[in-house]
Amino acid sequence: MINRKSKREIEQMQKAADLLVEVHKEIAKMIRPGISTLEIDAFVDKFLEEHGAIPEQKGYNGFPFATCASINDEICHGFPREDLLQDGDIVTIDMVVNLNGGLADSAWTYAVGNVDEKGLRLMEVTKRSLYIGIEQARAGNRIGDIGHAIQTYAEGEGFSVVRDFTGHGIGPSIHEDPHVPHFGLPNKGLRLKPGMVITIEPMLNEGDWRSKVDSNNWTARTIDGGRSAQYEHTIVITDGDPIILTEQDR
Repeated sequence: MINRKSKREIEQMQKAADLLVEVHKEIAKMIRPGISTLEIDAFVDKFLEEHGAIPEQKGYNGFPFATCASINDEICHGFPREDLLQDGDIVTIDMVVNLNGGLADSAWTYAVGNVDEKGLRLMEVTKRSLYIGIEQARAGNRIGDIGHAIQTYAEGEGFSVVRDFTGHGIGPSIHEDPHVPHFGLPNKGLRLKPGMVITIEPMLNEGDWRSKVDSNNWTARTIDGGRSAQYEHTIVITDGDPIILTEQDR
């Protein structure tokens, strides 16, 4: 069942999103060679606690951390760890914030020090593909319109689109219907209606789109060692332009 949100529910999700944006902006200041993703995770855990919020994914199906931290060839669900970030790495930090029952979800890929031109372009195209998908997230369009727009752009720029992981509805739990693939055909799939709240979170790879999962049964990485980037927003479908709850550049 798809839960269409009330004005009050959306307002509460916006408060959670505002806090999530604040966390990402703090993380952006922290990212540098020599810091560990475990340090970042500990910061997020403490920051949310101090602001009366909960890291919703901690404990979700047994996931043990407040954040997912995916480095270089890791696509998603990377475990924060003690290894120090190196100059030239790219790292995606993904988290879900629960503030008084309102949820918000956002991932962002960060450059660590001096990233090569191809890595920076991967990040740029992935971020742009997110916003190209968001442009299609409006009442009357279909889920396939979002994925088709992302896939057409990303593949046209020479990158592949991960198919094993998708966007999703959100609230009252982390993952709700509908699934939101980042590939597909236009005019196909569920029709979008006002009040739906979804995530759009394209993951683009340098090489093959396929993934494999580590022995921890969580971390997905590229099958060929190519790097992967991801950007994600939580979106409200309206009668007009979509509302980006987790927008960082208001």
